[in-house]
Amino acid sequence: MAHYVVRFMKDILGENGRHAEVCQRLLEVEAASRHEATEIAKQKFCEMERLHEWSLHADRVHVAESDFPS
Repeated sequence: MAHYVVRFMKDILGENGRHAEVCQRLLEVEAASRHEATEIAKQKFCEMERLHEWSLHADRVHVAESDFPS
């Protein structure tokens, strides 16, 4: 199994009128594939945020394989 870092990202409009990208939550997961890591992280994100759908709090998901598990 590989170790993945999954970030849930949200686009916001700052006070200065500029768009910014904010990380809503970062999760580390063990999974057999990038797709499986994404699905596991979405489920955990929903549980932690008490949501039925992850996209209510994030616009996209970034998944990266990590060389060093924590």
